Amino acid sequence: MKRGAKKILFVASEAYPLVKTGGLGDVIGSLPHALHAGGADIRLVLPGYRSLLRQLDQVKILGWCDVRGAEGIVSARVLETHHPDLAFPLWVVDCPTLFDRPGNPYVSANGHDWPDNAERFAVFSRVAALLAQDVLDIGWQPEVVHTHDWQTGLVAAFLADQPVRPKTVFTIHNLAYSGYFSHGDFVRLQLPSHWWSSEGVEFHGGFSMLKGGVVYADAVTTVSPTYAAEICTPAFGYGLDGLLLSRQHKLHGILNGIDTVVWNPATDEYLPAHFSPGRIQPGKRRNKQALLERFLPQPDEAALKAPLLGMVGRLVEQKGIDWVLAAMPVLLAETDARFVLLGSGQIAYEQKLTRLARQHPDRVFVEIGYDEPLAHLIEAGADMFMMPSRFEPCGLNQMYSLHYGTLPIVFKTGGLADTVVDANKATLKDATANGFVFDTPDVAAFLDAIRRALDVYRKPAQWRGLQQTGMRQSFGWSESADHYLSLYSSSSSRSGHALEPA
Repeated sequence: MKRGAKKILFVASEAYPLVKTGGLGDVIGSLPHALHAGGADIRLVLPGYRSLLRQLDQVKILGWCDVRGAEGIVSARVLETHHPDLAFPLWVVDCPTLFDRPGNPYVSANGHDWPDNAERFAVFSRVAALLAQDVLDIGWQPEVVHTHDWQTGLVAAFLADQPVRPKTVFTIHNLAYSGYFSHGDFVRLQLPSHWWSSEGVEFHGGFSMLKGGVVYADAVTTVSPTYAAEICTPAFGYGLDGLLLSRQHKLHGILNGIDTVVWNPATDEYLPAHFSPGRIQPGKRRNKQALLERFLPQPDEAALKAPLLGMVGRLVEQKGIDWVLAAMPVLLAETDARFVLLGSGQIAYEQKLTRLARQHPDRVFVEIGYDEPLAHLIEAGADMFMMPSRFEPCGLNQMYSLHYGTLPIVFKTGGLADTVVDANKATLKDATANGFVFDTPDVAAFLDAIRRALDVYRKPAQWRGLQQTGMRQSFGWSESADHYLSLYSSSSSRSGHALEPA
């Protein structure tokens, strides 16, 4: 560890590979490592989900924290472990009554939110705030506490009134999920009464944990520069745009990176063939063949030559799956394109995709659920990647796609706008193009972008140039990690008064 390394406590509800439901898990699985590589002294604290505890080997009990729950005092045991996939110690808040249950961290098997989510994440935040004050006398106290999304939004609020406290940074990964709960929950949890105001956590008669992070953290970040601007507008602000606009002095858009060790076409453990910008085609073709073989007994040369469009993600309207479903029958009728989709979400969309796959078994391939190896193979084996999200705070799949020579087709929003450069006459000429972008939010514009992509696909030299541009871009964490380290060292605070530099 570098001398004088800044001590940073990461507080999150998921982290790859221990627990992951989406992009948040990927970020917490990679950003702390980039900061660690830059010299930071990191601790990561996660809830003690059943699935997570089963993955731990040797653990040390750091102590117990008794905190307020919904019906009295709740006792949480704090564990420390050194997991082989983490370069720093992991702290686990082990509270069986709240976290020892099967399945998803946030929802039950029937797809509904756990009814006690308010208590679960209020307790988790209370314990994290105590750990940030070294209440267990461990001898390690952070200078910065970096919290993520609504599940940790109350940590900064609990720390705000402390006379001596670390700097707090709160990152919004997706404003659409605000951790909104009732006034009854607020009362049962005995949260501080002075929080109950429009300048506190109160929001439309209930309270928002995410709002707590925005109000009380010293700095607020989002996961791309464009999204930082978008959430200050009514169209993307979910009722918090006015608040965010008033806090623009502490709002920063820092683009997410990707883990270029896990996601690297030259070394990816899930791929049958590796490839690089200087030698794309043999590897891409072998991966495409392996991908097709997963769904077809013997893919012929026509199938290998036909454009293959991939998609990996949640099957919800935000991700534009309805546009995809509307576009596919048109493209099936007028082109030789094939489609491969992996994901889960709303039942109606799952059923429509499954029906399409049954109707076109040699051209539409669908896997409902999540499969990490298949996700990697789609990124490597597909020719194009469909990502027509109506909004996208950052997005990681478009960066995976670029890194794997799979050209993304995206709507111009959030992090997609910050990473994908549309292939048009000017950008093709100056060699900055790396994908296809549409800026009108409808099926017709999406179809037009796909047709433009299919046209360029038939021009191998031009297509290879676009692939190489994308593959040679740097999407690792080092630049963004530097931005975070600078932010941690800056002296702004929520009150406008300077904090002493740590």
